[in-house]
Amino acid sequence: METETQKGQASRADSRIPGTVGVVRIAGVPVRFHFTFLLLLVFLVVVGAGGRDTGWWYVLYVLALFGSVLLHEMGHAIVSRRYSIRTLEIVMFPIGGVARLERNPRPREELWIAIAGPAVNLVIAGLIIGVLVHTGTPPSLAALDDPRAANLWLKIAGGNLILALFNLLPAFPMDGGRILRSLLALRRPEEEATRIAAGAGRFLAVALGLYGLLSMNFMLVFVAFFVYLGAAQEGAVAAGRMYMQGAPVRSAMVTDFRTLSHGDTIRDAANLLLATSQQDFPVVHGEQVVGMLSRTALLKALASEGPEAYVAGAMDREFVRVSPDIDLTEALPLLGQSKACALVMQGDRLLGLLTSENLAEYILVRRFGLRPGK
Repeated sequence: METETQKGQASRADSRIPGTVGVVRIAGVPVRFHFTFLLLLVFLVVVGAGGRDTGWWYVLYVLALFGSVLLHEMGHAIVSRRYSIRTLEIVMFPIGGVARLERNPRPREELWIAIAGPAVNLVIAGLIIGVLVHTGTPPSLAALDDPRAANLWLKIAGGNLILALFNLLPAFPMDGGRILRSLLALRRPEEEATRIAAGAGRFLAVALGLYGLLSMNFMLVFVAFFVYLGAAQEGAVAAGRMYMQGAPVRSAMVTDFRTLSHGDTIRDAANLLLATSQQDFPVVHGEQVVGMLSRTALLKALASEGPEAYVAGAMDREFVRVSPDIDLTEALPLLGQSKACALVMQGDRLLGLLTSENLAEYILVRRFGLRPGK
Protein backbone atom coordinates (compact mmCIF):
# COMPACT_ATOMS: atom_id res chain seq x y z
CA MET A 1 0.00 0.00 0.00
CA GLU A 2 1.33 3.47 -0.87
CA THR A 3 2.18 5.82 1.98
CA GLU A 4 1.02 9.44 1.93
CA THR A 5 4.53 10.57 1.01
CA GLN A 6 4.73 8.06 -1.85
CA LYS A 7 1.41 9.32 -3.21
CA GLY A 8 2.75 12.85 -3.11
CA GLN A 9 5.91 11.78 -4.95
CA ALA A 10 3.83 10.08 -7.60
CA SER A 11 1.88 13.27 -8.11
CA ARG A 12 5.13 15.21 -8.43
CA ALA A 13 6.38 12.71 -11.01
CA ASP A 14 3.26 13.27 -13.08
CA SER A 15 3.79 17.06 -13.13
CA ARG A 16 5.94 18.78 -15.72
CA ILE A 17 7.47 22.16 -16.37
CA PRO A 18 4.77 24.36 -17.98
CA GLY A 19 5.16 25.37 -21.62
CA THR A 20 6.73 22.12 -22.82
CA VAL A 21 5.63 20.30 -25.97
CA GLY A 22 6.48 16.92 -27.43
CA VAL A 23 8.39 14.12 -25.76
CA VAL A 24 11.25 11.87 -26.82
CA ARG A 25 12.50 9.11 -24.54
CA ILE A 26 16.26 8.59 -24.35
CA ALA A 27 17.49 5.78 -22.08
CA GLY A 28 14.10 5.83 -20.37
CA VAL A 29 14.23 9.57 -19.61
CA PRO A 30 11.51 11.77 -21.17
CA VAL A 31 13.05 14.70 -23.06
CA ARG A 32 10.66 17.61 -23.64
CA PHE A 33 11.10 20.86 -25.53
CA HIS A 34 10.03 24.25 -24.31
CA PHE A 35 8.03 26.10 -26.95
CA THR A 36 10.67 28.87 -27.02
CA PHE A 37 13.25 26.26 -28.00
CA LEU A 38 11.16 25.27 -31.01
CA LEU A 39 10.74 28.93 -31.97
CA LEU A 40 14.51 29.31 -31.91
CA LEU A 41 14.93 26.28 -34.18
CA VAL A 42 12.46 27.75 -36.67
CA PHE A 43 14.38 31.04 -36.57
CA LEU A 44 17.68 29.25 -37.25
CA VAL A 45 16.19 27.36 -40.20
CA VAL A 46 14.95 30.64 -41.67
CA VAL A 47 18.39 32.19 -41.18
CA GLY A 48 20.04 29.20 -42.83
CA ALA A 49 17.64 29.19 -45.74
CA GLY A 50 18.23 32.90 -46.30
CA GLY A 51 21.97 32.41 -46.72
CA ARG A 52 24.12 30.12 -48.77
CA ASP A 53 26.11 27.09 -47.62
CA THR A 54 27.56 29.01 -44.68
CA GLY A 55 24.07 29.64 -43.29
CA TRP A 56 23.17 25.95 -43.39
CA TRP A 57 26.47 24.96 -41.77
CA TYR A 58 25.74 27.49 -39.04
CA VAL A 59 22.38 25.83 -38.40
CA LEU A 60 24.11 22.43 -38.21
CA TYR A 61 26.64 23.87 -35.77
CA VAL A 62 23.92 25.24 -33.47
CA LEU A 63 21.97 21.97 -33.65
CA ALA A 64 25.16 20.09 -32.75
CA LEU A 65 25.61 22.35 -29.72
CA PHE A 66 22.04 21.67 -28.62
CA GLY A 67 22.78 17.98 -29.03
CA SER A 68 25.84 18.46 -26.82
CA VAL A 69 23.67 20.18 -24.20
CA LEU A 70 21.28 17.22 -24.31
CA LEU A 71 24.18 14.78 -23.80
CA HIS A 72 25.35 17.02 -20.95
CA GLU A 73 21.97 16.61 -19.23
CA MET A 74 21.96 12.87 -19.95
CA GLY A 75 25.28 12.70 -18.09
CA HIS A 76 23.52 14.12 -15.04
CA ALA A 77 20.67 11.63 -15.48
CA ILE A 78 22.95 8.59 -15.80
CA VAL A 79 24.92 9.40 -12.65
CA SER A 80 21.67 10.22 -10.81
CA ARG A 81 20.42 6.75 -11.67
CA ARG A 82 23.49 5.24 -9.98
CA TYR A 83 22.29 6.86 -6.76
CA SER A 84 18.71 5.61 -7.32
CA ILE A 85 17.49 9.12 -8.14
CA ARG A 86 15.09 9.05 -11.07
CA THR A 87 15.20 11.87 -13.62
CA LEU A 88 11.60 12.99 -14.07
CA GLU A 89 12.31 14.88 -17.30
CA ILE A 90 14.87 16.84 -19.28
CA VAL A 91 13.57 20.12 -20.72
CA MET A 92 15.43 21.89 -23.52
CA PHE A 93 15.39 25.70 -23.35
CA PRO A 94 17.00 28.17 -25.81
CA ILE A 95 19.80 28.87 -23.30
CA GLY A 96 20.38 25.25 -22.26
CA GLY A 97 18.80 22.21 -20.68
CA VAL A 98 17.36 21.36 -17.27
CA ALA A 99 17.28 17.88 -15.73
CA ARG A 100 14.54 17.64 -13.08
CA LEU A 101 15.27 14.99 -10.44
CA GLU A 102 12.82 13.05 -8.29
CA ARG A 103 14.47 14.23 -5.08
CA ASN A 104 17.25 16.55 -3.97
CA PRO A 105 20.56 14.65 -3.92
CA ARG A 106 22.73 14.51 -0.82
CA PRO A 107 25.97 16.53 -0.88
CA ARG A 108 28.23 13.65 -2.01
CA GLU A 109 25.66 12.56 -4.59
CA GLU A 110 25.26 16.11 -5.90
CA LEU A 111 29.04 16.46 -6.28
CA TRP A 112 29.31 13.59 -8.78
CA ILE A 113 26.00 14.37 -10.48
CA ALA A 114 27.15 17.96 -11.11
CA ILE A 115 30.58 16.88 -12.36
CA ALA A 116 29.05 14.45 -14.86
CA GLY A 117 27.57 17.14 -17.15
CA PRO A 118 30.75 19.15 -17.89
CA ALA A 119 32.70 15.87 -18.07
CA VAL A 120 30.53 14.79 -21.01
CA ASN A 121 31.34 18.01 -22.90
CA LEU A 122 35.07 17.60 -22.19
CA VAL A 123 34.95 14.02 -23.49
CA ILE A 124 33.15 15.14 -26.68
CA ALA A 125 35.70 17.91 -27.27
CA GLY A 126 38.62 15.56 -26.55
CA LEU A 127 37.34 12.90 -28.95
CA ILE A 128 36.83 15.39 -31.79
CA ILE A 129 40.25 16.98 -31.29
CA GLY A 130 41.84 13.53 -31.09
CA VAL A 131 40.24 12.47 -34.38
CA LEU A 132 41.31 15.73 -36.07
CA VAL A 133 44.93 15.27 -34.95
CA HIS A 134 44.89 11.63 -36.02
CA THR A 135 43.62 12.55 -39.50
CA GLY A 136 46.31 15.18 -39.96
CA THR A 137 44.14 18.24 -39.29
CA PRO A 138 45.66 19.79 -36.18
CA PRO A 139 43.30 22.31 -34.52
CA SER A 140 44.22 25.99 -34.37
CA LEU A 141 42.58 29.04 -32.84
CA ALA A 142 42.74 30.87 -36.17
CA ALA A 143 40.57 28.19 -37.80
CA LEU A 144 37.73 28.92 -35.34
CA ASP A 145 37.09 32.26 -37.06
CA ASP A 146 37.00 30.65 -40.50
CA PRO A 147 33.32 30.21 -41.56
CA ARG A 148 34.09 27.37 -43.98
CA ALA A 149 32.24 24.07 -43.53
CA ALA A 150 35.59 22.26 -43.22
CA ASN A 151 35.96 23.74 -39.73
CA LEU A 152 32.57 22.52 -38.49
CA TRP A 153 33.98 19.76 -36.28
CA LEU A 154 36.56 22.07 -34.77
CA LYS A 155 33.84 24.60 -33.97
CA ILE A 156 31.75 21.88 -32.30
CA ALA A 157 34.78 20.87 -30.19
CA GLY A 158 35.35 24.51 -29.23
CA GLY A 159 31.68 24.92 -28.36
CA ASN A 160 31.83 21.90 -26.03
CA LEU A 161 34.92 23.29 -24.31
CA ILE A 162 33.11 26.58 -23.73
CA LEU A 163 30.03 24.74 -22.40
CA ALA A 164 32.18 22.75 -19.97
CA LEU A 165 34.20 25.72 -18.72
CA PHE A 166 31.16 27.99 -18.39
CA ASN A 167 29.24 25.36 -16.42
CA LEU A 168 32.23 24.81 -14.13
CA LEU A 169 32.18 28.43 -12.94
CA PRO A 170 31.72 28.19 -9.13
CA ALA A 171 28.37 29.97 -8.99
CA PHE A 172 24.72 28.96 -9.02
CA PRO A 173 22.86 27.84 -11.02
CA MET A 174 25.74 26.38 -13.06
CA ASP A 175 27.18 22.95 -12.27
CA GLY A 176 30.22 24.61 -10.73
CA GLY A 177 27.91 26.27 -8.20
CA ARG A 178 26.43 22.90 -7.35
CA ILE A 179 29.90 21.45 -6.95
CA LEU A 180 30.77 24.36 -4.64
CA ARG A 181 27.58 23.85 -2.63
CA SER A 182 28.14 20.10 -2.27
CA LEU A 183 31.72 20.65 -1.01
CA LEU A 184 30.59 23.32 1.45
CA ALA A 185 27.66 21.15 2.58
CA LEU A 186 30.09 18.44 3.71
CA ARG A 187 31.04 20.72 6.64
CA ARG A 188 28.27 23.32 6.79
CA PRO A 189 24.44 23.21 6.87
CA GLU A 190 22.99 22.76 3.39
CA GLU A 191 21.02 26.01 3.55
CA GLU A 192 24.16 28.00 4.42
CA ALA A 193 26.11 26.28 1.63
CA THR A 194 23.33 27.15 -0.83
CA ARG A 195 23.30 30.80 0.24
CA ILE A 196 27.06 31.07 -0.33
CA ALA A 197 26.86 29.45 -3.78
CA ALA A 198 23.83 31.56 -4.72
CA GLY A 199 25.66 34.72 -3.61
CA ALA A 200 28.59 33.76 -5.82
CA GLY A 201 26.13 33.28 -8.67
CA ARG A 202 24.64 36.74 -8.24
CA PHE A 203 28.11 38.32 -8.10
CA LEU A 204 29.16 36.50 -11.28
CA ALA A 205 25.94 37.53 -13.05
CA VAL A 206 26.49 41.20 -12.22
CA ALA A 207 30.10 40.99 -13.41
CA LEU A 208 29.07 39.28 -16.66
CA GLY A 209 26.28 41.81 -17.22
CA LEU A 210 28.59 44.80 -16.73
CA TYR A 211 31.20 43.31 -19.05
CA GLY A 212 28.52 42.59 -21.64
CA LEU A 213 27.27 46.17 -21.50
CA LEU A 214 30.78 47.66 -21.79
CA SER A 215 31.70 45.36 -24.69
CA MET A 216 28.26 45.76 -26.35
CA ASN A 217 27.80 41.99 -26.15
CA PHE A 218 24.08 41.82 -25.48
CA MET A 219 23.97 38.02 -25.66
CA LEU A 220 26.25 37.99 -22.60
CA VAL A 221 23.89 40.43 -20.87
CA PHE A 222 21.00 38.08 -21.72
CA VAL A 223 22.84 35.10 -20.20
CA ALA A 224 23.83 37.14 -17.12
CA PHE A 225 20.18 38.07 -16.57
CA PHE A 226 19.08 34.44 -16.43
CA VAL A 227 22.07 33.45 -14.27
CA TYR A 228 21.08 36.16 -11.78
CA LEU A 229 17.45 34.99 -11.74
CA GLY A 230 18.53 31.39 -11.17
CA ALA A 231 20.92 32.33 -8.36
CA ALA A 232 18.33 34.58 -6.70
CA GLN A 233 15.72 31.82 -6.87
CA GLU A 234 18.10 29.27 -5.32
CA GLY A 235 18.96 31.75 -2.57
CA ALA A 236 15.28 32.33 -1.80
CA VAL A 237 14.62 28.58 -1.71
CA ALA A 238 17.56 28.10 0.67
CA ALA A 239 16.25 30.82 2.99
CA GLY A 240 12.79 29.27 2.94
CA ARG A 241 14.16 25.81 3.72
CA MET A 242 16.08 27.27 6.66
CA TYR A 243 12.87 28.62 8.22
CA MET A 244 11.01 25.37 7.52
CA GLN A 245 13.74 23.09 8.87
CA GLY A 246 12.53 21.09 11.87
CA ALA A 247 8.94 22.38 11.68
CA PRO A 248 6.12 19.83 11.13
CA VAL A 249 3.41 20.31 8.54
CA ARG A 250 0.79 20.85 11.24
CA SER A 251 2.53 24.11 12.26
CA ALA A 252 1.87 25.71 8.85
CA MET A 253 -1.36 24.09 7.71
CA VAL A 254 -4.65 25.95 7.25
CA THR A 255 -7.11 24.76 9.89
CA ASP A 256 -9.99 27.15 9.13
CA PHE A 257 -11.28 25.81 5.83
CA ARG A 258 -14.51 24.85 4.06
CA THR A 259 -15.39 21.60 2.34
CA LEU A 260 -17.85 20.64 -0.37
CA SER A 261 -20.20 17.70 -0.29
CA HIS A 262 -20.08 15.02 -2.96
CA GLY A 263 -23.63 16.02 -4.01
CA ASP A 264 -23.04 19.78 -4.21
CA THR A 265 -23.29 21.59 -7.52
CA ILE A 266 -20.83 23.85 -9.30
CA ARG A 267 -23.12 26.75 -8.32
CA ASP A 268 -22.60 25.86 -4.63
CA ALA A 269 -18.84 25.73 -5.18
CA ALA A 270 -18.81 29.08 -6.99
CA ASN A 271 -20.76 30.71 -4.15
CA LEU A 272 -18.27 29.32 -1.65
CA LEU A 273 -15.38 30.58 -3.79
CA LEU A 274 -16.84 34.10 -3.70
CA ALA A 275 -17.68 34.00 0.01
CA THR A 276 -14.25 32.91 1.20
CA SER A 277 -10.58 33.47 0.31
CA GLN A 278 -10.16 29.74 -0.22
CA GLN A 279 -9.36 28.53 -3.75
CA ASP A 280 -9.12 24.75 -3.27
CA PHE A 281 -11.94 22.76 -1.68
CA PRO A 282 -11.80 19.19 -0.35
CA VAL A 283 -14.82 17.18 -1.48
CA VAL A 284 -16.22 14.81 1.14
CA HIS A 285 -18.76 12.01 1.15
CA GLY A 286 -19.83 11.67 4.75
CA GLU A 287 -16.56 11.58 6.72
CA GLN A 288 -14.46 10.37 3.79
CA VAL A 289 -12.46 12.67 1.53
CA VAL A 290 -13.13 11.65 -2.07
CA GLY A 291 -11.51 14.45 -4.08
CA MET A 292 -10.28 18.00 -4.44
CA LEU A 293 -11.88 20.79 -6.47
CA SER A 294 -9.45 23.53 -7.48
CA ARG A 295 -10.38 27.01 -8.64
CA THR A 296 -9.22 26.17 -12.17
CA ALA A 297 -11.32 23.00 -12.34
CA LEU A 298 -14.31 24.87 -10.91
CA LEU A 299 -14.19 27.61 -13.54
CA LYS A 300 -13.61 25.10 -16.32
CA ALA A 301 -16.65 23.07 -15.25
CA LEU A 302 -18.72 26.23 -14.91
CA ALA A 303 -17.90 27.18 -18.51
CA SER A 304 -18.34 23.73 -20.05
CA GLU A 305 -20.95 21.94 -17.90
CA GLY A 306 -22.91 24.81 -16.39
CA PRO A 307 -23.74 25.74 -12.77
CA GLU A 308 -26.04 22.78 -12.16
CA ALA A 309 -23.34 20.16 -12.80
CA TYR A 310 -22.11 18.21 -9.79
CA VAL A 311 -18.69 18.80 -8.25
CA ALA A 312 -18.13 15.03 -8.35
CA GLY A 313 -17.66 15.26 -12.10
CA ALA A 314 -15.10 18.06 -11.92
CA MET A 315 -13.06 17.17 -8.85
CA ASP A 316 -9.60 15.61 -8.90
CA ARG A 317 -9.65 12.15 -7.34
CA GLU A 318 -5.83 11.88 -7.38
CA PHE A 319 -5.17 14.67 -4.91
CA VAL A 320 -1.94 15.22 -2.98
CA ARG A 321 -1.96 14.29 0.69
CA VAL A 322 0.69 14.70 3.40
CA SER A 323 1.06 13.62 7.00
CA PRO A 324 0.82 16.37 9.65
CA ASP A 325 4.00 15.12 11.36
CA ILE A 326 6.50 15.14 8.49
CA ASP A 327 8.99 17.96 8.15
CA LEU A 328 7.90 20.94 6.04
CA THR A 329 11.09 20.57 3.97
CA GLU A 330 9.88 17.09 2.98
CA ALA A 331 6.36 18.29 2.24
CA LEU A 332 7.42 21.21 0.02
CA PRO A 333 8.35 19.08 -3.04
CA LEU A 334 5.08 17.18 -2.68
CA LEU A 335 3.12 20.27 -3.68
CA GLY A 336 4.61 19.63 -7.10
CA GLN A 337 5.13 21.95 -10.03
CA SER A 338 1.44 22.34 -10.80
CA LYS A 339 -0.14 21.72 -7.40
CA ALA A 340 -1.05 24.67 -5.20
CA CYS A 341 -2.63 22.72 -2.35
CA ALA A 342 -2.15 19.44 -0.48
CA LEU A 343 -4.52 17.84 2.01
CA VAL A 344 -3.09 17.24 5.49
CA MET A 345 -4.49 13.90 6.60
CA GLN A 346 -3.98 11.60 9.58
CA GLY A 347 -5.04 8.32 8.08
CA ASP A 348 -8.46 9.03 6.55
CA ARG A 349 -9.10 12.04 8.78
CA LEU A 350 -8.78 15.50 7.18
CA LEU A 351 -6.91 17.90 9.49
CA GLY A 352 -6.10 20.86 7.26
CA LEU A 353 -4.77 22.25 3.99
CA LEU A 354 -1.17 23.00 3.05
CA THR A 355 -1.11 25.71 0.39
CA SER A 356 1.79 27.48 -1.26
CA GLU A 357 0.35 30.85 -0.18
CA ASN A 358 0.07 29.85 3.48
CA LEU A 359 3.55 28.33 3.37
CA ALA A 360 4.94 31.63 2.10
CA GLU A 361 3.14 33.46 4.91
CA TYR A 362 4.52 30.97 7.45
CA ILE A 363 8.07 31.62 6.23
CA LEU A 364 7.47 35.37 6.43
CA VAL A 365 6.23 35.09 10.02
CA ARG A 366 9.21 32.91 11.00
CA ARG A 367 11.56 35.37 9.35
CA PHE A 368 10.53 38.03 11.87
CA GLY A 369 11.18 35.72 14.79
CA LEU A 370 7.65 34.59 15.60
CA ARG A 371 6.80 30.91 15.86
CA PRO A 372 3.18 30.41 14.72
CA GLY A 373 1.02 28.82 17.38
CA LYS A 374 3.46 29.72 20.17
